[in-house]
Amino acid sequence: MIYDSAPLQLGQFNKLEVIKELDFGLYLDGYDGEEILIPRVYVPEGTQIGQFLDVFIYRDSEDRIIATTLKPYAVVGDFAYLQVKDVSKLGVFLDWGLMKDLFVPFGEQHSKMALGRSYLVYIYIDEQTERIVASAKLDKFLETDITELNEGQEVDLIPYEYTDLGIKALINKRYIGVIYKSEIFKDVPLGELTKGFIKKIRTDGKIDLSVVKQGFDRIDNLKLQIYTLLIASEGFLPYTDKTDAEVIYKNLQMSKKDFKKAIGGLYRDGKINLQMDGIYKVQANL
Repeated sequence: MIYDSAPLQLGQFNKLEVIKELDFGLYLDGYDGEEILIPRVYVPEGTQIGQFLDVFIYRDSEDRIIATTLKPYAVVGDFAYLQVKDVSKLGVFLDWGLMKDLFVPFGEQHSKMALGRSYLVYIYIDEQTERIVASAKLDKFLETDITELNEGQEVDLIPYEYTDLGIKALINKRYIGVIYKSEIFKDVPLGELTKGFIKKIRTDGKIDLSVVKQGFDRIDNLKLQIYTLLIASEGFLPYTDKTDAEVIYKNLQMSKKDFKKAIGGLYRDGKINLQMDGIYKVQANL
């Protein structure tokens, strides 16, 4: 999160000077002669006139500009995965870590948002009302120029929505891609920042993602994963190339195709024996 100086930045953190003290709170210098209230409940103990406070600036339920030392989950200009806390006739309200919830108008919902569910939204200031709001219509806040992306590149992902194909994910807070089901070999929690890789950039600009590195390095990692589990299992694993793919995926978090590549590599390395009933370790060190 960024701490801004003058002029006052709504929906951001600002470093403001304490200029007045009253029973119900402090007033801060909001520049241009404007005084910004920070209620007493949010004032750090021992704060004196003349000190500077790092505060978040937003509008309260009566539409007054106000300051708080609470830290919202995200600020204006951020994408965030937030939970619906309340539903009204005009839209929904999201929990973003402040006393006043974040509003998403019905017109800014990609589909009807349900109470208790979480959604990826973009936070911005509505030009007409000058209020901080959020939108689930992500496309208009994304970049279209993907020339900085390359296949195999490591990227930051925020997975946010399950689809029939896999999981949609935000890439570097700028683009959208899909982690296909065939590339999901471990739990991928929605809303959590994770590392991923660009698997393929299609001619239509769509981006295929993976949560594991592609190529030989990936298979080497899977070989190490299997061999580590083999050691922990006293030198035996009950899996073969005849084992059902769902069993392999459930227990090893990899596709059967990758499993066969990994155990084939371990066998050629002289690390394992392959028998009818499973895999046996033949050396102590990888």
